[in-house]
Amino acid sequence: MGHCSTQIIILFLLQFLQTSAKDVSIDCMCVGSDCNEQQCTGDQCYTSVIISNDVTTFKRGCLIGPASKRMTCSATASASHVVECCSQHMCNANVSKETLLRLLLTSPEEKKTVHYRVEMLVLFVLGPFVVLGLLSFLALLVCRRLHHGRLERLHEFDTEQGAIDGLIASNVGDSTLADLMDHSCTSGSGSGLPFLVQRTVARQISLVECVGKGRYGEVWRGQWQGENVAVKIFSSRDEKSWFRETEIYNTVLLRHENILGFMASDMTSRNSSTQLWLITHYHENGSLYDYLQRVAVEMADGLHMAASIASGLVHLHTEIFGTEGKPAIAHRDLKSKNILVKKDLQCCIADLGLAVTHTQSDNQLDVGNNPKVGTKRYMAPEVLDETIQTDCFDAYKRVDIWAFGLVLWEIARRTISNGIVEEYKPPFYDLVPNDPSFDDMRKVVCVEQQRPFIPNRWFSDPTLSALVKLMKECWYQNPSARLTALRIKKTLDKIHSSLEKGKTDC
Repeated sequence: MGHCSTQIIILFLLQFLQTSAKDVSIDCMCVGSDCNEQQCTGDQCYTSVIISNDVTTFKRGCLIGPASKRMTCSATASASHVVECCSQHMCNANVSKETLLRLLLTSPEEKKTVHYRVEMLVLFVLGPFVVLGLLSFLALLVCRRLHHGRLERLHEFDTEQGAIDGLIASNVGDSTLADLMDHSCTSGSGSGLPFLVQRTVARQISLVECVGKGRYGEVWRGQWQGENVAVKIFSSRDEKSWFRETEIYNTVLLRHENILGFMASDMTSRNSSTQLWLITHYHENGSLYDYLQRVAVEMADGLHMAASIASGLVHLHTEIFGTEGKPAIAHRDLKSKNILVKKDLQCCIADLGLAVTHTQSDNQLDVGNNPKVGTKRYMAPEVLDETIQTDCFDAYKRVDIWAFGLVLWEIARRTISNGIVEEYKPPFYDLVPNDPSFDDMRKVVCVEQQRPFIPNRWFSDPTLSALVKLMKECWYQNPSARLTALRIKKTLDKIHSSLEKGKTDC
């Protein structure tokens, strides 16, 4: 009997507990993958937002049991997870996804992260641009200061030397160009006039007519004391070429009958702008390029031209030793446009703005600071395929020899033989466009290894045939196999002697 009473009491207590639990449970809105219906019953309601891999998951539901409530509702909000709990009937129905997202984005951790990213953006992205801008501004200020300082020194020099300048002007006022170049007022170095006389002459020149234009600027025929001079006016962006050419022309012992005669170089301020002048002898025949288009030459004259160019090249390439010596010089831009024709049909080499120098005593190779590399049509194979030994001076001399072979071909085309002559054409005229690109020339010269076309008539003339052999020895693909300038000069002299002997025998 007692045992039955105990069972009845236990059953009664269980029924009471179940009834009590049912009384404290609440209904909640249920949304998400865990919900079978739109409502659920539990001890507490919750709403959550979770962001994972840029995917936002929104849930509503019920929490049952103290452990579940503690783990879920006590979780701290983070940058990717936030939970809101409530204990009233359907209380999670009014909590929206947007409300929780605002809590998510304005959580303390997220604020700290965003603030840190902005600092890093300013420091690592904007910082270098700000520094670069400041450095550019400072560089501009320094360049302007240097330019103004240079002009100020120029004007100061003009003022300070005014009396001396007038004295020099009176001394040279009745002189001719020959007097200036050959007598007492020269420096004795064979490199033109002393600096002060250069500036005096430059200021006494009047420009008459523009005789040529190029990438460097313009060439004018000017007059000094009634005599013609050539004035090469460089554009301001080509100051490096002007400085380099002035530097080369002022080289000791450079003067030679087959090198363009240099008179003066001056940087002058005119019309509030800086002009860079290079003043040389004037040759009315113009460049070899222009002359050959106008005139067909006799065999003896053609040989005379070629030999004079070779003679000038020998003088450039040869180092003269001694305390007042001359370094070896390679031209690097030899072409018919950079060779002038004198009245006696000798030629002289001009345009030394890309020249390189070398002295054996200290093995110093000076390539200047001009980035230009020459004229594409006249570039040697090793320049086109970029295999040239840039630290070897002989490599630059061999580039000149290649270009000389092309100039010799131009002269040969315009040389009369048996009453026949070809019209002027530039080298590779039949293989590349009028303004060939670097790749055009590399394909023809390096890949296909083609050379300028040789007309059949040249082989029937002994002199032209000898010139063909000579120019081919300037065009070897292997630079070290090419002739030297001295060997070319001697060969041309020998060909000329054979021509004269043949005339005598006739």
